[in-house]
Amino acid sequence: MRTVKNPQMSLGQVDIADIEINLKSRDDIPQLLLGLQYIYTTPELRDRVFAILEQVIPYRSGQGLSEAERQQPADPRRGRPGLEQWKILVLGVLRLGLNTDYDRIHELANHHNTIRQMLGHSDWCDDTKYSLQRIKDNLRLFTPELFDQINQEVVRAGHALVKKKSQTLGQPSAVTRLPPRRSTTAILRGRCDSFVVETDVHFPTDINLLYDAIRKAIEESHTLAKHHDLPDWRQYRHNIRRLKQQYRRAQQLKRSTSQDENKQAVREQAIQQAHQTYLDLASAYLGKSERTLKQALDRGALADETQPLQSYQAYARLLLDQIERRVIRSETIPHAEKIFSVFEPHTEWISKGKAGVPVELGLRVCVMEDHHRFVLHHLVMEKQTDDKVAVDMVTETRRRFPELTVTSFDKGFHSPANQKELKNHLEQVVLPKKGRLSAADQAREGSNAFKQLRHQHSAVESAINALEHNGLDICPDHGLDGFKRYVALAVVSRNIKRLGAILRQQAQAKEKRKRGPYQQAA
Repeated sequence: MRTVKNPQMSLGQVDIADIEINLKSRDDIPQLLLGLQYIYTTPELRDRVFAILEQVIPYRSGQGLSEAERQQPADPRRGRPGLEQWKILVLGVLRLGLNTDYDRIHELANHHNTIRQMLGHSDWCDDTKYSLQRIKDNLRLFTPELFDQINQEVVRAGHALVKKKSQTLGQPSAVTRLPPRRSTTAILRGRCDSFVVETDVHFPTDINLLYDAIRKAIEESHTLAKHHDLPDWRQYRHNIRRLKQQYRRAQQLKRSTSQDENKQAVREQAIQQAHQTYLDLASAYLGKSERTLKQALDRGALADETQPLQSYQAYARLLLDQIERRVIRSETIPHAEKIFSVFEPHTEWISKGKAGVPVELGLRVCVMEDHHRFVLHHLVMEKQTDDKVAVDMVTETRRRFPELTVTSFDKGFHSPANQKELKNHLEQVVLPKKGRLSAADQAREGSNAFKQLRHQHSAVESAINALEHNGLDICPDHGLDGFKRYVALAVVSRNIKRLGAILRQQAQAKEKRKRGPYQQAA
């Protein structure tokens, strides 16, 4: 039976509230552990977070289940005891908070004493070890929606912490109380901006994407043929080598820079011939793969077995057509028809005009930060620009935090419709207008309040930089769902680290007051 956190302590186990965390360390781990410790030792906050964690349930698996049955969540009262949800949250927060990979988390979970105490293990007579695959499988059980709910609770706890001027400083105790969940007495000032989270892909060209698609189709066809005793793929490694040779020949031929038109024509003909040979070989392997797929389906292959192969074949057909149109027929391929990865098809080609960064491959992520430096809300933008999400960001953030009354943007979010609509949701909108300003716009943007808030808007770049140091420089997880889960976990991790930083500052200030002026001077 899977539980959120086993309430029964074992021999030698240290209560999470009593874990001693090094407040003088400037490493990221103590800040993350302080934030997690505060969540666990604050009763109301812990109860709300644990209620969310109870929804983390794996889906059914096993032989003989239909596709509909596999989409149903497993019964948490049956089967083997799974990893406690609290442990999954701790490991996930550490992974993004440290911007590291599963291998380091595997090492820390098995050999870092303070982290093992936070996971609920004793310092002695407890030799529990985590396998790498177990950590990977359990961290994928979360959904972006669950992380968003946890993030709301963390942000509210952070707001309560910074607003309690009379609160006793130091590490949180088990009797700490939170104010009501939705307090409208305070005002939040928001800053909204977007940035690009890159996907883990190589630089795309149509011929190297075709190589990826055919190579994976060959490998998947070999696996399928092996499982169903089909012929034709005994030399699949040799087939891949042949394909790569033709790909390299087409790749290395460059257009002539000679002024002689005859030389240019000869080189252009050589390029077309190399590409045509490459296309012919790729088409032959694709046809062979399609015959294997048909034979496997005739022998009763399941949809889960054949789905990857069908996906790679579809990409191969698309790229074969585009290369022929571009190279042989000299057509221009519209940008909307292009793909930029066969492994991460959600990847977009983004050019934001930054100096030294001509193009980024990934997805835009829009974030809303408040003046306490907590990330209130985020949105993964799929084929959207800034001006299309401004109103949605404000309305969704205000639904979570009605205290938000002021928000600043940059010019990329401007449109006449946004200027008008945002005034219905906010008391003050700091949205600079593009182009020449009218007299009314000059008066609006020339006011002292507008200028002050616009100058403060640049602080959102610090939040973006912090998120990039918390894993959002590049996303290693696969698929669009994995991308969204990764981004949501990074936001939660960043806010928990911010919570820990506030607790550490308060504890250090309390210790400084205890020493007194004489000891401080010494």
